[in-house]
Amino acid sequence: MTEISKLTELRKLMQSMERTLGLEQLSPVERDIYYAAEELSKSDDEVRTFGLIEHTLVQSVSRPTFFRALKSLVQKGYLSQSGTANRGRYIVHAPR
Repeated sequence: MTEISKLTELRKLMQSMERTLGLEQLSPVERDIYYAAEELSKSDDEVRTFGLIEHTLVQSVSRPTFFRALKSLVQKGYLSQSGTANRGRYIVHAPR
């Protein structure tokens, strides 16, 4: 099996899992932010905006695009602002 064939199979598996979890409705940037938030939330209950911006999955996203996608994830219920801070901290919610 060639490397591209392996990558193709992996991508198909990922699409299937995203469909199962209902994540296919998210834009690619929203998905990457959500994945980053989920990973960062394993070490802490809250995720900080700074940590998300610096995450490998979203480093190449422009700031305006990042903040639009972050706002969209909050509106869609995938993230919520933490009650313990004014802003910049989020809680990750399981996909519905």
